[in-house]
Amino acid sequence: MFLRTVETKCGKIEGQPAADPRITAFKGIPFAKPPVGDLRFHAPVPVEKWEGTLNAYKFAPIAVQPTPYYDPNDLYCREWSVDRDQPMSEDCLYLNVWTPAKEANEKLPVYVWIYGGGWQTGFTAEMEFDGERMARRGIVVVSLCYRLNMFGFMSHPEITAENPEEPGNFGLLDQRMAMQWVKDNIEAFGGDSNNITIGGQSAGGGSVLCQIAKGTEGKNGEKLYNRAIVHSGLFYSPDGSFFRQKTLTEAEQCGVDFFNFCGVKSLAEIRKLDTDTLRKKWDEYGGFQKSIATWTPIRDEKFVKVDFLDGIKNGTVPPVPLMIGHTTDEFLAQNEKGETIRPLAIAVEKYQEMCEEKKYSVPNYYYVFDVPIPGWDNPGTFHSVDLWFWFESLAKCWRPFKGVHYDVSRQMCNYLCNFVKNGNPNGKDSDDTELPQWNAYTSSSKEKMLFQKDCKLVK
Repeated sequence: MFLRTVETKCGKIEGQPAADPRITAFKGIPFAKPPVGDLRFHAPVPVEKWEGTLNAYKFAPIAVQPTPYYDPNDLYCREWSVDRDQPMSEDCLYLNVWTPAKEANEKLPVYVWIYGGGWQTGFTAEMEFDGERMARRGIVVVSLCYRLNMFGFMSHPEITAENPEEPGNFGLLDQRMAMQWVKDNIEAFGGDSNNITIGGQSAGGGSVLCQIAKGTEGKNGEKLYNRAIVHSGLFYSPDGSFFRQKTLTEAEQCGVDFFNFCGVKSLAEIRKLDTDTLRKKWDEYGGFQKSIATWTPIRDEKFVKVDFLDGIKNGTVPPVPLMIGHTTDEFLAQNEKGETIRPLAIAVEKYQEMCEEKKYSVPNYYYVFDVPIPGWDNPGTFHSVDLWFWFESLAKCWRPFKGVHYDVSRQMCNYLCNFVKNGNPNGKDSDDTELPQWNAYTSSSKEKMLFQKDCKLVK
């Protein structure tokens, strides 16, 4: 009756019913060889075909990162860090699939999700990323894991010499390989390999922009994706101060410095250190703050050749249909006059202007999330809180959400799924009424969807 076992190009996979038995969840599917031993600090290598049936019943270990911790005084700990015993391993290149399909030939639209976390933290098992509610709307949902921090973005002269065509940005290459796996195998899960949307939030959104800048073509020239969703991931500042991409030479010097700090003289030596030793050295080197200033996507002139906005401006990066937006309280800054500026909002405006200057006709659907968030901590619309709403996973959160929150979340999830289906968020709500009209953003209209206690189009 339901599609519990699938036959992919890599082998047979068995999933299990989700909480809603009409959805099948496949968790922990390998898409690359374990990046360990000689594959540590190396571009991903495709997974080999396996024998027998893979039991895809549980999430794979998360990518190496700071141990999830719990501090009741830390906002993000209250929100996300609820499992301090989360298994962690360098062997982390796995993805997950939720499908409502009953047969493999259903050709359902596909949504590929890339988590955020500053390219330092994050994992697919975070409870807000449950793909079940989207799958109920006729979507095949995929979430993928990628290497983080130094494991995902280390550079060094020896690493470049070993593999000059893929000298860094391993985390982005992991994402790309997972996207290729989806293209090659998703039809086994009832998905349509010619109707794929990629999406992400924060660094996941930034990763999506890197993937767009790389282009839509896969290894054989086929289109890997059709459109994209970027939550809180596009920044604009005149001096390029937000996540400035290092050159390969600059990144290699960071690697030399870290090798010296670890007391190793070669790539072979650092590959022999165990994971716990490297994590300890990472912490001693400066921890999260040093890491986010050191190991993020770099301009390696191979995978990343141009900044996304620069590429749009000079015409070297063709845009794709985009759903893009942010919350009202994230990444606020002060200009020289002491006025509050919003780099995320400015970025959308600049991006649209650039698209129009180049006469690109692809639509951009802009939103702002301003839903009142309950809780004793009075958090405001902080960075990432909208994820509960997009995935319609509010019931998993500790916050005392009420009916109005569930109503807005239902509509937000419907808008997103409509966009995944056909590139237009408009359509029916769950009660078969029409959702409030959402027009594409233009420099002349400046119309955006405002999510508050309801959904409304405003200028």
